[in-house]
Amino acid sequence: MNFANPGFLFLWILLALLIWLREFQDARFSVRMPFPDLYIPRQLTTNWRTRYVRVPRGIIYAGLAFAILALARPRSVLPGEASRVQGIDIMILLDTSGSMRALDFNPKDRMTVALQSTRNFISKRHYDRIGLMVFAGVPLLQCPLTLDYAALLEFLDQVQVGITSTENTAIGTAIAAAANRLKRSTAKSKVIILLTDGSNNSGEVDPMTAAKAASALDIKIYTIGVGIRGQSMIPVDTPFGRQLVPIAEDLDEPALQAIADATGGRYYRADSAKEFDQIFSEIDHLEKSDIEAPRLLDYEDHYLRWLILAMICLSVGAALQMTVWRTFP
Repeated sequence: MNFANPGFLFLWILLALLIWLREFQDARFSVRMPFPDLYIPRQLTTNWRTRYVRVPRGIIYAGLAFAILALARPRSVLPGEASRVQGIDIMILLDTSGSMRALDFNPKDRMTVALQSTRNFISKRHYDRIGLMVFAGVPLLQCPLTLDYAALLEFLDQVQVGITSTENTAIGTAIAAAANRLKRSTAKSKVIILLTDGSNNSGEVDPMTAAKAASALDIKIYTIGVGIRGQSMIPVDTPFGRQLVPIAEDLDEPALQAIADATGGRYYRADSAKEFDQIFSEIDHLEKSDIEAPRLLDYEDHYLRWLILAMICLSVGAALQMTVWRTFP
């Protein structure tokens, strides 16, 4: 049992002071009147109404005390059961090289659809620590592993093509950087989700070397190849304005498949917005590790019964004063 608003209980002190002044100080003052013969004492008669004249006031005082108790909101604590939930540590690796501006998902480009699907994926997760890293020629940590999904989504909204101020695609270096962020994780399941539309053409770390190192750390890598098959169109600024220029497919699917296989993950090809959502939906059912969720407390309020009792006391006390113990000037 506790109180939701315990500060109201201090009003009992004021109520006690009121009773003391009204019921005891008034009596002492009346005894000290200089002309006691002129003072009309309360005990003019000896009938039962005179003997119990304080009963209505006592009932009213009790009603006020009950009202204060209702304001403090007494409640019983009902501890909820500690539930077991499932959570994993996930690092999302997002390619932000210039080719991600290709308009494969008309009218949207690869980056826009990748960000939308990633946002939907994050919004559906619970109790998972998720981090975000972007890369092109170099990797850049956008958000470390966190349970604060609101902050993570804000960082995701800041991602755009060219955010690393580098070109090319350093897949191996990016995997190594993400694995380094996960190596101290105590979660039973650690996952890297790699989204790219190209092939490794930069960096000092070979993708397969990085994948084997990640596997040694019990990290699974799920690779997603972004883009349609064949030729794509990409907007390019020219002296004659923005024009669409064709680019050839550069996705190294065998390498992405090998990276996934080496770590026990899977490779997916996302060549449509619908396919993107289906891929993330499947990844949403990854292996999970049990963790204990915070114990939730429930409360049962009892203020209503005290409020009703206060209203009854105040009503009865007032009624008695106006009827049985009514005084006339």
